[in-house]
Amino acid sequence: MMYGFAWDSSTPLAYAVSILPILLIGLGVTLKAAAAGFAIALALGLVFALMRRSRLRAVSWSTAVLVEFLRDTPLLVQLFFLYYVLPDYGVTLPAFLTGAVALGLQYSAYTSEVYRGGIDALPRGQWEAATAVNLSRAQIYRAIVIPQVVPRILPALGNYLVAMIKETPVLCVVTVLEMMGLANMLGERSFEYLVPLTLVGLIFLLLTLICSVGLHWLEKALPKTGIPLR
Repeated sequence: MMYGFAWDSSTPLAYAVSILPILLIGLGVTLKAAAAGFAIALALGLVFALMRRSRLRAVSWSTAVLVEFLRDTPLLVQLFFLYYVLPDYGVTLPAFLTGAVALGLQYSAYTSEVYRGGIDALPRGQWEAATAVNLSRAQIYRAIVIPQVVPRILPALGNYLVAMIKETPVLCVVTVLEMMGLANMLGERSFEYLVPLTLVGLIFLLLTLICSVGLHWLEKALPKTGIPLR
């Protein structure tokens, strides 16, 4: 029994039906972790992209080194560092927050490159025209650059969202009981791994399909030209 649920292992189908509510609890944790991590990745990735375009070489170079470090080191190493090393220096984070931050940091390195590529792809004439009408750098980004860049980079960002959702099972190593962690616990207690792991695989497949359809619809719905923000 887990979370007050009992399961029926008389047949594979009965077992699957009986453990589904438990896995749905883990699904909620999976979605929350992915959503929090993706929000961090979107915000921090934009900050990194803008810092890499800074006129100050010290800022742009140090940001480039940080982005490369985050991108070229494994998520598991970063997760272990945040959860096991930081407490030695007085910084202790809850397991769920640690997982969300680790996901966000890892994928911020990728989203920053997506942002940077989208910004660099804008015609130079738009920058010159905005400067000619005396717009500040902040106004140029807010009213011209970002509204045009976001629709164009949405497919790439969507790919990273799907990848992040599929990365959430790694959080079980720091005691976050997401869907995969619960499936493993069910397997250990019932000595039956096929059904829970198959259900988890099918749920992940359904999630990625839903995300793909939703992002495809959003990509079509968003305008492809800049709309000044008031």
